[in-house]
Amino acid sequence: MTPPLITANPNVMLGKPVITGTRITVEHILREIAAGTTFEQLVEMHPHITREGIQAALNYAADAVRYEIVYPAKMEEASA
Repeated sequence: MTPPLITANPNVMLGKPVITGTRITVEHILREIAAGTTFEQLVEMHPHITREGIQAALNYAADAVRYEIVYPAKMEEASA
């Protein structure tokens, strides 16, 4: 059985999900990608992670919000 690419351990990064064997959090990956950082740039910045680890972080985040109730960040006012 293949070990998971994303793990959470209360002794690593306060229990936030990380790419296994690193201290690179899923949150960090999401923020970097949101800022326009490419997979290649992430691997260059953090040579100990892989494209597969980055993809696993994205999949983890998608699964985490899949069944969550999402509230809008800002309520829009009804137009007159």
